[in-house]
Parts: sequence; structure tokens; C-alpha cells
Amino acid sequence: MTLPSRKTLLGNVLSLAAITWIYGGDLADALRARTADVSALVDLPSPIRPSVVLALAALATAVAVVGLVQGKVEGFKGFRLLPIVLVGALFADLVLAESRIPIDSTDMASMSLQRFHKLAQALSSQDAVAEDPRVLQPLLEELGRPPYLVHGEPLTAYALQVRKDCEGPVRDAPGVRPGTLLYCVAPERKGAWVTLVGLSAEKRFGAPELLSAEGKVRFLLVQPAIAEEDPAEPGQAFRDAAAESGAAFRDAPAPTAEGGTDGGTSSLQP
Repeated sequence: MTLPSRKTLLGNVLSLAAITWIYGGDLADALRARTADVSALVDLPSPIRPSVVLALAALATAVAVVGLVQGKVEGFKGFRLLPIVLVGALFADLVLAESRIPIDSTDMASMSLQRFHKLAQALSSQDAVAEDPRVLQPLLEELGRPPYLVHGEPLTAYALQVRKDCEGPVRDAPGVRPGTLLYCVAPERKGAWVTLVGLSAEKRFGAPELLSAEGKVRFLLVQPAIAEEDPAEPGQAFRDAAAESGAAFRDAPAPTAEGGTDGGTSSLQP
């Protein structure tokens, strides 16, 4: 039996492997997003496009196999189909990618967390931070919708849960829906830690958990406003916080079995 050159065979094998890896993964993600508790996706992906690419790849593979069985020579056009399918699919992806925003769910959620922190910080007085859910709730309208899917359905808006008498940021939030901002107020309203329920940066699918990266919960600290003529004394609360108003993320230990200590909870959802 006459075989095509090693270069031709290798090109077909690599093309088939690349198509299976890229578009098989896309199809698996599209199907899993429909059933996962939480998906780190802004929109529900369609299974149609990867299915079409995989079907064309299967057809091209069948033609190439028939050519091998029949002893077709190097010039047989069927040996060119798999590379053509791969290049054509990647080109279509490149064209479609021009209309997409190159930012993932973790980055979008982090930006929303920062935005809420900035707005909540603006409500702080010189003596205390805001804690009334009715005052904080309107801030959610500035955030848009959470970058997560729940069982394939997009979340329409963020939710807010206010906890009081906290000693630190919430470490765990079982039963809290994705897209919920946890605003944990310290005693005497001397500060408030803000966290978000979503997924860790390392996961695309899974059960709801606090937004985290590398095992550390992402949170921001809202502090009372400091008058320029009356700077804070070194011994005051939150002296270990960053000097700036809190634009950078702080890291907390990985979630444990216990949630953040709090003396009460107020929850508002759209």
C-alpha cells in the first residue's frame, strides 16, 4: 500500500488533535454551562459552532482514511481537508473575536467589587462607615449584572447582604447566591469588609464560593473618611490597612469551615 509522506500524515494527525482539543473543549463547556451550579461565563455559549467544526473534522478524517485504504498518492486532495478545516475554523474565531471584550469573569467581578468599594467609601463619614442596607442598595445599580451563569441562566443584577459586628472579612458563605456582595461591618462602624460570592479564579464551573485567587479571598476595606486637619492616630483601628483608600485588593486566608463572625445580617436583593 502506497502511503503519503510523513509530513502529510503528521499534518493531518496534528490538525485532528488540535480540532479535538479546541472545539471538543468548547462543546464540553457549552454543555456543562447548562447544568453547572455556577459558570464563570458572561453569556451562555452555543454548542452549534463547535459541533459543526467537529462534524466537518470527522468527515475530513473519513475521507483521509478512505484515501489511505485505497492507496491514494501524495497529491490526493482528501489529505488536505483536515488542515483546511482547522485553518478555516481558527480564522472564523479570529473574526468573531473582534467583537468580544477580552476580559474574563474574574476580572469583571473584581472590577465590580472595586466599584462598589469606591461608592461605599464615598458614603462614609469621619466617624463611621455606612451600614444601612437601604442606603447601600442603590449602589448596586452602578455595577451592571454579575459575570456568572447559574444553571445556564445569566444573573440579572447583584444582590447585597449586610452583616454587623464582624471581626474581619467573611471567610465562607454557604447558601448565598452568586453575585451577592457581602458587606461586613465592624463594631461601632469603624470599617467594613466587602467580599463577593462567585467562583475562584482557578475555576470555570462549580458550586458558589467567595471570589478568590490562589487560595486567598479577595476583599476590600471601607474605612471612615479622614479629615485632612485631623489625621488618624497610629493606634486607631485598621492601622494595618493600606494607607490609600483601598483601591488595591487585600488577601484573606482561604475559606474555612466557619464564616466571618457577625452579629446580624440584613439582606437586600433586586
